[in-house]
Amino acid sequence: MNTVKIQTTQNVEVEYPLASVGDRIVATIIDGAVFVVWFMAMAVAFQFSNFVNEVVYFVLLMLPPMFYHLLFEIFMNGQSIGKKARDIKVVKLSGEAPSVGDYLLRWLFRLVDMGISSGLVAVITVAASSKGQRLGDMAAGTCVIRTRAVQRRAPLMMKTEENYQIVFPEVSQLNDQDLVQIRKLAYKAKQHQNYELLEKTALRVKEVTGIQTDLSDWEFLKTVAKDYHHYTHGEIEVR
Repeated sequence: MNTVKIQTTQNVEVEYPLASVGDRIVATIIDGAVFVVWFMAMAVAFQFSNFVNEVVYFVLLMLPPMFYHLLFEIFMNGQSIGKKARDIKVVKLSGEAPSVGDYLLRWLFRLVDMGISSGLVAVITVAASSKGQRLGDMAAGTCVIRTRAVQRRAPLMMKTEENYQIVFPEVSQLNDQDLVQIRKLAYKAKQHQNYELLEKTALRVKEVTGIQTDLSDWEFLKTVAKDYHHYTHGEIEVR
C-alpha cells in the first residue's frame, strides 16, 4: 500500500495510506449517482410545477452539480459524498488544513482532469504520481488519503508485564495510528519542555476517549500508551 508522510503543524511527521485509483473511481461513481438522483428529482419537480420556467429549471438543474465538489469539499472537510463513503479525503501535503483557494484550484482543474478527457488524465496522473495526485492536486499541493487507520502491527519497544491491570479500558477506542501520534507528541513535548503541547495532547485524548483522571498530563499519556500496549497484546505499529 502506497503511503505519504505529512508534517503536522506540531512538527510531527505522520504517515497516511494514499487513496488508490480504485477508491477514487468508486467515489466518483457514487458522486455521479448523486447527480442522477438530483436530475431525476428536478425532472419530477418541473413536471408537476406550473411556476418554474425553462431558464429557472436549467439553472436549478445544472448549478448544484457544477459546484458540487467545490462546496462539499469546503464544507465537509475535504470530502464529497462519494469520498466519505469510501473513507477518503483531501489533505494538504504541508500538514495545514486546505484553504478555500486550494479547493478552488482542485475544482478548476477538474475541467482538464475529469471533464475534457472523461477522467483519463486524472487516472493516468494519479497512477503515475508517487503521491497519487491528479493535476488539480499538484496545483493545490494536496493529495487524497484514506481516513481509516492502517492496522499494521510490529513489535513495540515496551516490556509486556504479566498480570498487568489496564487502568483506562477506554483505550479500546484508539487505534495504532492514534498511539503513534500520541507517543510522538508526548515525548517531543517532554523533550522540549513544551507543556502547552503536552496539555493539548492530553486534553485531546481525553475528549476522544471520555477518560477522566487526576494524573498529570505526562503520567496520563504514559499510562494510555502502556494500557494500549497491553490491550493489543504487546503489539503496535511504530515508525
